[in-house]
Amino acid sequence: MLIWLVELADHFQFFNLFRYITFRTGAALFTSALVVFLFGPMMISSLRVRQGKGQPIRADGPQTHFKKAGTPTMGGLMILAGIVVSALLWADLSNVYVVATLLVTLGFGAIGFYDDYLKVTKQTDKGFSGKARLGLEFLIAGIAVYFMMGSALHSGAQGSTFGSSITFPFVKDFMIDLGIFFVLFGGFVIVAAGNAVNLTDGLDGLAIVPVMIAAASFGVIAYLTGNAVFSNYLQIHFVPGTGELAVLLGAVIGAGLGFLWFNAPPAAIFMGDTGSLALGGLIGSVAVATKHEIVMAIIGGLFVMETLSVIIQVGYFKMTGRRVFLMAPIHHHFEKLGWTESQVVIRFWIIAVGLAMLGLSTLKLR
Repeated sequence: MLIWLVELADHFQFFNLFRYITFRTGAALFTSALVVFLFGPMMISSLRVRQGKGQPIRADGPQTHFKKAGTPTMGGLMILAGIVVSALLWADLSNVYVVATLLVTLGFGAIGFYDDYLKVTKQTDKGFSGKARLGLEFLIAGIAVYFMMGSALHSGAQGSTFGSSITFPFVKDFMIDLGIFFVLFGGFVIVAAGNAVNLTDGLDGLAIVPVMIAAASFGVIAYLTGNAVFSNYLQIHFVPGTGELAVLLGAVIGAGLGFLWFNAPPAAIFMGDTGSLALGGLIGSVAVATKHEIVMAIIGGLFVMETLSVIIQVGYFKMTGRRVFLMAPIHHHFEKLGWTESQVVIRFWIIAVGLAMLGLSTLKLR
């Protein structure tokens, strides 16, 4: 919204600042953090009154989790409020990538909200039907990918098939054109990212910090891929318009910092599916837009690890009747081994930082 102030730059030099993505990214970060800080306590109080018993605790979970009974969920509403307000103020809403990413974020957030609502009202850890939920997620993600693909195709920066192609780290010239099937591939990436973050959100602060780390990493990637000079220097694919996504990712970091203030142990509120699905979908959308889907598996390796632990556990149990892990997702396995919650969380944060550095290194290794 405020980007229109650039038009006043001819008369007032100060307004030239609004032209720069870096300035608006910093402003979006500050704005979203302020929104969450200011309205967070009021929202937490409201959710606590409305939800009563709060988020249900898994009966087969670690014993230490039962003391968290009564903690309200749907804290993702705080995060989404910060992101949306910042986006409306600082992002270029005529940018296809920004609109498509917001569509996924709000769409996934709505699905997560309904899931949380069912869990709270029915006091069960079983919410929305899995098949129906995935179907809606794929529909929303597919629509977003279709528009992002069309924007990349029409930009003509890398050829007529660039928008529908998969790119690979470490090499620039090798791509695989999927045609219209790229919608399915991109949709899968976004849905997988959303559900991977959702699986990771099981301990106080465990999901939000790796999300902020991934957002910061993709903020750098989005800015570089959207800049012709930097992308040419680094020999990465130039995707016009994706630089604007850095503003949105700045808003994610700010909202995440604000939420962490209230989610730090002992948590006053849980993110819930409302936040985890939305944030995962957002990161996945940026990865698709910037053509760094494979790099996302490195930067978001912690989320991949959590997802694989569930797949392995379920698959192995169905085949043999035995378990590989003491409990899945894997963060609960380490709790069962005797690690304290803070040990699991901080060590997983360290892993997330290392993987982010590894993912960013692919920008120069060509």
